[in-house]
Amino acid sequence: MMRRVLFVDDDRAVREALGQTLELAGLRPTLAGSYIEAKDHISTEFEGVVVTDIRMPGKDGFALLDLVQKADPELPVVLLTGEADVPMAVRAMAGGAFDFLEKPCSGKDLLAVVEKALETRARVMEARFSRAAGKRGDAAARMLVGASPVAEALREAARRAARSGAEVLITGAPGAGNSKLAEVIHLLSTNARRPFVKLAAAGLDVDALEAGFVQAEGGTLYLDEVADLPQPAQFALIELLETRPATRLIAGTYRDLPGEARAGRFHPDLYWRLEALKLRIPSLSERPEDIPALFRHYVATACEQANLRVPEIPPELTAQLMARDWPGNARALMSEAMRFAMGLEAGEPPAELGLAERMAAVERSLLAEALGRAKGNATEAAAALRLPRKTFYDKLARHGLRAEDFRD
Repeated sequence: MMRRVLFVDDDRAVREALGQTLELAGLRPTLAGSYIEAKDHISTEFEGVVVTDIRMPGKDGFALLDLVQKADPELPVVLLTGEADVPMAVRAMAGGAFDFLEKPCSGKDLLAVVEKALETRARVMEARFSRAAGKRGDAAARMLVGASPVAEALREAARRAARSGAEVLITGAPGAGNSKLAEVIHLLSTNARRPFVKLAAAGLDVDALEAGFVQAEGGTLYLDEVADLPQPAQFALIELLETRPATRLIAGTYRDLPGEARAGRFHPDLYWRLEALKLRIPSLSERPEDIPALFRHYVATACEQANLRVPEIPPELTAQLMARDWPGNARALMSEAMRFAMGLEAGEPPAELGLAERMAAVERSLLAEALGRAKGNATEAAAALRLPRKTFYDKLARHGLRAEDFRD
């Protein structure tokens, strides 16, 4: 959460002094001198609390409290009261105020009440995010397609990384989908409402890096191919991670980052900070059983974007796709799917397969998909394929598949 404090007081000296106290405590104060200046900051998205003086010219603190109650009753409001206003403040708490403080109040007392209010607000925002995430569905399941154990392990790793809130290093061969995994982690995290900003690290200067942090404030900044980040920007990045903790960093690379650090081309402090939470995206060659599902997904996406009918995918094409090496990984498969959706020729001549090889590739794909849908329940998968149990297990053994690898 952004830990914001909207501080409202018509006394400029009080406003600036207590605002400085809040800032020194690591909070993010917004100072206002009146109801008019404060009202536009009130919303259900405000990630903080409101602290307001009661007695102000024009509309007073009670009017501001009423505005907050109408906009978001779960937004905490702390009232600053003079001695004569204490009975009114007590009544206001029954009407929705979070707490009150007598003026003049010390910075210590203010911070204690504000911290309690921020904890309350954080729980509210977390609950709202969880409900919204449930409605959106699981970004990992939606965007990281595949029924193989390798694909499921990647989805679970993305969920754990999202919950951690720490910096993440994503490694994977070119075209594996580093930026997509970074976006999934962002969408699963508590800062999903905030921006997701992607920057290419190569040639990035300090000003552009700082601008990226500002643009992604409170959200996620993804640095693509972080090994190419110039050294001045590496030093600046280390400082930005300390001074702008509200913005999360996810970095991606296909290069040997430990080797770059040993050679002195990558700052060791930055390397060890990123190395703490590292996710590796497997290549398509490590999960060939996911190729049919990925291809269908990419074809459907391409057809949706072009407003085309989704064509039927011939089994022989599936077999050909599974037999290829795919050095370009997901990016190359996506391009192939785009060409297929548009009715264009394949980008690479398919492998010359005999009938037996084609049938074996298709059979392995169907077995893996059935196990994935059944979450490793062999009886259910065999029934779905209308195979006797012994025949089903014989086929699994022939293709090197194990039902237990598909279980949660």
